[in-house]
Amino acid sequence: MHRSSNNSVQDRERGTHVPEPTVGLAADYFQSYSVVGLLAVVGVLFVAVAFGAGHLLRPVVPTPEKLLTYECGVDPVGDGWAHTQVRYYVYAFLYVIFAVDSIFLFPWATVFADPGYGATTLVEMFVFLGFLAVGLLYAYRKGVLSWT
Repeated sequence: MHRSSNNSVQDRERGTHVPEPTVGLAADYFQSYSVVGLLAVVGVLFVAVAFGAGHLLRPVVPTPEKLLTYECGVDPVGDGWAHTQVRYYVYAFLYVIFAVDSIFLFPWATVFADPGYGATTLVEMFVFLGFLAVGLLYAYRKGVLSWT
């Protein structure tokens, strides 16, 4: 249906008409998302085709040796229970905590250099480092850091 020019003027006055540049921007916006969606579909199809080809091309010859449980090149012999020292995990946990916390020092250093943020940022960082020190002191007092 063709609208008369009088109706389009009235629509513009009421604010119900969307100008052409806005429609063009919206089309460009959704076109960029369609490219991302198409790329995602192509990626999923690529993985599905690769798995399907692997399933069709692989030889299927089950033997008792192939059906055994396999763990890191060690044949399953004896009991499945093995005692592991928890201290290795505690050291790894402490390392991760302090490594992640040290990452916060880099943005702090950049903000500290900005004018007007010096004193506040310095106090906040000392509070942060104080919490880390309390955690390290707690771990030391509990004997976690002694390797025996």
